[in-house]
Amino acid sequence: MRQIRLGWKSRQFATLLLAVLLTYLFLWSRAEWSAMHKWNRAIGDASLVLVAFSMAIGPLSRLFPRTRRLLPWRRELGIFGVYLAFIHATIILFGWVELDLMRLFGFEFHPDFQRYVMFDQGFGLGNLLGIAALVFAAALALTSNDLSQRFFGASVWKYIQQSTYVLWWLIVLHTGYFLFMHFLDFHRRVPDPNWARWPFVWLVIGVSALQIAASVRTWRLKNGRAQAA
Repeated sequence: MRQIRLGWKSRQFATLLLAVLLTYLFLWSRAEWSAMHKWNRAIGDASLVLVAFSMAIGPLSRLFPRTRRLLPWRRELGIFGVYLAFIHATIILFGWVELDLMRLFGFEFHPDFQRYVMFDQGFGLGNLLGIAALVFAAALALTSNDLSQRFFGASVWKYIQQSTYVLWWLIVLHTGYFLFMHFLDFHRRVPDPNWARWPFVWLVIGVSALQIAASVRTWRLKNGRAQAA
């Protein structure tokens, strides 16, 4: 049976639909939250899922050769994940810290001292991780195209794209902080636990397990070829 391969425009449209669907489902799951936090979290979670799918395709294709047909989808999934991440950051800037960049890094203006004082160290650290992830994401998104591949050459371009592993763990640390640590504060009302905690844990474990298994398989194949030679 002949396989139908989707062109890049079709993949982009399908990925856009997936991004919209994920965002809607995350919004629906938190209907009782305030509008800002509901949209902020829904778009951030949808971004995480798209990036996770993109990260999983590579090792999956090494473990199961039939899934190599999914490799072209890595680019669209990663790029749309980055788009959502920037929307997520924009909501935080306008809705949470209200364009006060000092608040973004955990500072609040103290009227008695007439200056900014450190109010929430964890919030600042969590956002620094997010900002670092956005920098890596922007570099990867801007170079994730055939023109950049020709410009840099295959080896340099591949080296740049390997930064996806750094991006992934920055995203994991950023998300993990806000899921598990940000609201552990004895002098503030602690909200109900976010339902996404354990799905997030299992998602990270799943992607990590695929990466480890693919690395072990690649090592065994190379070791087997070396011994045969």
